[in-house]
Amino acid sequence: MRLVLASGSPRRRDLLLSVGLEFDVHVPTIDERPLHNETPRSYVERLARQKALTAAGPGRVVLGADTTVVHEGTIIGKPRDPEDARRILARLQGDTHSVYTGVAVAWQGEGEPEVRVEVEGSEVKLVPINEAEIVAYVDTGEPLDKAGAYALQGVGAMFVDSVRGSPTNVVGLHLPSAVRLLRSAGVDVMGRSR
Repeated sequence: MRLVLASGSPRRRDLLLSVGLEFDVHVPTIDERPLHNETPRSYVERLARQKALTAAGPGRVVLGADTTVVHEGTIIGKPRDPEDARRILARLQGDTHSVYTGVAVAWQGEGEPEVRVEVEGSEVKLVPINEAEIVAYVDTGEPLDKAGAYALQGVGAMFVDSVRGSPTNVVGLHLPSAVRLLRSAGVDVMGRSR
């Protein structure tokens, strides 16, 4: 079975490579807008499932994932532009927010593809960040493709006061869930199967 990562995220790619997995990459194109009254957990579960199914087929195990930030009940995705990134960081600074990641694995045996999904949540507290620091950070370009407009694994780490829960979940792929789901699909994670 070939392992396929249904994501264009370099962070997810790096996390899978860090545990020695070999895989192909398929970048899915799906509508990532939240549905009306959709909970954050349901949102990331739905998107992870859809992403995994975009490349499902015989001889493949497909891993899809989606991450979102939630602050005061509002889902916060990736910023639309630098101004949006500055607005998001001004909102999150000095406060705690939740990060939810859905992880889905799809494979096809007989008939329709099977899909299993897990959702993990973490809490992140950011230090107070002044306007000049926000502008300088956004000018690095790092926040522009990240849910919540910061990177725990990059320059943005200097703004993270604490993480309650899995750090890999905050980065974009809850590794324990990914490993569990891949094993359930027959992938020998420690054997570095392809």
